[in-house]
Amino acid sequence: MKDQQSLLATARAKLEDALVAKSLRRSGERFAILEEVYSRDDHFDADDLFQAMQQKAYPVSRATVYNTLEVLVDCGLVIRHHFGEEDNSKSRYEKSLGRQQHAHLVCTVCHHVKEFCDPRLHLIKTNVGNALQFNVASHSLVFYGHCTDDGCETRPDRDTSASIPTQDLSQ
Repeated sequence: MKDQQSLLATARAKLEDALVAKSLRRSGERFAILEEVYSRDDHFDADDLFQAMQQKAYPVSRATVYNTLEVLVDCGLVIRHHFGEEDNSKSRYEKSLGRQQHAHLVCTVCHHVKEFCDPRLHLIKTNVGNALQFNVASHSLVFYGHCTDDGCETRPDRDTSASIPTQDLSQ
């Protein structure tokens, strides 16, 4: 819990600095939105965030949510993703401060996003950067497919007789 409080204090200070640097108003609404973002552990869109604020009876406009998300992205407190959903203009967001680099699995049916970390990704990033004489600051890796989770209500029915055999690549 203390780590969470420390992370939020750091995020608040970083937002404060960004607002001052851009001569933007340091409103309670912006800091409440930041707190909501940093209380989440999911990938959300602006409407999800707006609805969460409404459910908590916090009077904030949809425009303030969108504008604040832009500020949070600009100052590195939030990462914006485009996961290739039908509505290409739809952005999903996640908090970035205090998070390790990770990759994503996106279900093209239910649009659920799962995160995973694999130390080999860091090794690949380092090797590619060294080989191509490029200073890699960050990376993004997204795998698209279908959930196989039994709890996914929208997963396509599978005909197991038509499935493609898998090959063991560990050898």
